[in-house]
Amino acid sequence: MEAGFVRISLVLPVGRKLPAKQLELYKRIDEILWQDWDPIGVSDCEAARDEYYSYLPKVFRMALENGTQHEIAKYLFLVETKSMGMEGDLQHCLNVAKLVLNAREEIWEHRNESGWQKQR
Repeated sequence: MEAGFVRISLVLPVGRKLPAKQLELYKRIDEILWQDWDPIGVSDCEAARDEYYSYLPKVFRMALENGTQHEIAKYLFLVETKSMGMEGDLQHCLNVAKLVLNAREEIWEHRNESGWQKQR
């Protein structure tokens, strides 16, 4: 767990929407995966916009549950190497994971909404 954060569970009843800040983070992670991760190089083809949607929920959950940069990067690297059968680029995955965590920090700066909160 990252220093300065304590985990708070996200439990939503069926049919409930994500709180605004979580929805914002979900959308930001979607953009990061599409624009910055893009391991197969399709971000210039709008017809392939849904290419990485299946990986989005796991990265989002990891961000909400205080996953570390290395944990998120490891997941992305495994997707590249095992699911996609590519060589993979761990350093690139680490950079992308950092973008995810930076987005989380920006969205939750000085906030303590569901998902996590800063410790005092």
